[in-house]
Amino acid sequence: MARAFGCARVVFNDAVRAREDARKAQRPFPKIGELSTRLITEAKRTVERSWLGEVSAVVLQQSLRDVETAYRNFFASLKGTRKGPRTGPPRFKSRKDKRQSIRFTANARWSVTEKGRLNLPKIGAVKVKWSRTLPTTPSSVTVVKDAAGRFFASFVIDTDPAADATRMPDTDRTIGIDLGLTHFAVLSDGTKIDSPRFLRRAEKKLKKAQRELSRKQKGSRNREKARRKVARAHAKVTDARHEFHHQLSTRLISENQGIAVEDLSVAGLARTRLAKSVHDAGWASFVNMLEYKAERYGRTLVKIGRFEPTSQTCSTCGVKDGPKPLNVREWTCAACGSVHDRDHNAAINVKTAAGLAVSACGAPVRPGAIPAQREETGSHGLLTQARAA
Repeated sequence: MARAFGCARVVFNDAVRAREDARKAQRPFPKIGELSTRLITEAKRTVERSWLGEVSAVVLQQSLRDVETAYRNFFASLKGTRKGPRTGPPRFKSRKDKRQSIRFTANARWSVTEKGRLNLPKIGAVKVKWSRTLPTTPSSVTVVKDAAGRFFASFVIDTDPAADATRMPDTDRTIGIDLGLTHFAVLSDGTKIDSPRFLRRAEKKLKKAQRELSRKQKGSRNREKARRKVARAHAKVTDARHEFHHQLSTRLISENQGIAVEDLSVAGLARTRLAKSVHDAGWASFVNMLEYKAERYGRTLVKIGRFEPTSQTCSTCGVKDGPKPLNVREWTCAACGSVHDRDHNAAINVKTAAGLAVSACGAPVRPGAIPAQREETGSHGLLTQARAA
């Protein structure tokens, strides 16, 4: 397995180097077919690269395709046709990278044996602890080694959208979610979900493991053992957080037809004094799970703008009461006198802003603009209320 990781990494780096050399020489980028002939077929016949023949050729071809995809994403990001943050050009991989991976497609002739082992070409039958049975025949398998030294096999399969939609029970419920730090999530029906704070709870063990690592001599075997101990401790925290996100997101998707959340700027919040708590909560990962599960199971997920004043608006009368410091958890509306829990009120406003709130007659509820009196059309106070609505 280590040999396959190394060969795939070398071919990837050779392809990046070949394209960078062509760019510096102001020549056209070599095509993937030319790179395959030069970096794989001809390289195997040389003394310096003869060991490339010891692994499956499919693994090496997939490395070239990864380089092609990386450059395609980079150029699309430069042109602005690719969504999300800008991506940089491909960089050289190192054998010290935390994550190593190889991919086998169907033409590699890998298989699952009768005893449940994964038979990989030029590697052999690998014992696997299956998390679930494969519903259909996979089209590819990716073997990943993480920083803790664990190996994972990830399969790509085709599923039936209609069959996926029937797996979730029919429901007409809708919910709004306010994500926070005091509670991980507060729902518009009043349910409060506590924040597990996995990183905070494991800090003592992590500090001890990191302290032991810092005292080991660089390059020694003991340092490598200590590094893996730190990586395993962090992996345990990450796995617990992902398990919590999966269970909660699946429950919300199964119980509700429509879900509304805020489009939070996690990258911006991670630059504040609350950075550790924000990363510990993992809001982006949770919302991403809601997004792909809603699409898979035929649910509706609505993201409202991050500048929507959900914590400043009264969910009863729709009047904006102004910003409040984080230590204010309850407040009373000056217009109607309603007493609000800060997070519950925000969750209701998230649901309303997404257009998921429904009145008794079945019509969607969304606070409209508050009309100003004719003689006060230009007053600042009423204009502020109208914008808030």
